[in-house]
Amino acid sequence: MRLVVDLNRCQGYAQCAFLAPDVFAMHGDESLLYNPEAPAEQREDVVRAVAACPVGAILLELTDEDMAGMVSQDTVAGAGAASASGGAR
Repeated sequence: MRLVVDLNRCQGYAQCAFLAPDVFAMHGDESLLYNPEAPAEQREDVVRAVAACPVGAILLELTDEDMAGMVSQDTVAGAGAASASGGAR
């Protein structure tokens, strides 16, 4: 997954740094530092951080690898739910 922050739009509210501290950090009062190539294991935190930005300054681009990982997780979760509901008759 790739991140781009529009630093001209960013107002330093730091919601991203609170929600994904391994990816985003505030340097001083208004300067944001971030890892543009956030690791896949941080995906949930990053998605929350992107959604929480009050000025919409963060753009998240999912790669093909990220999409494949999401499909795999959905398939496993769906199979688990089917197994759980199938035995409760």
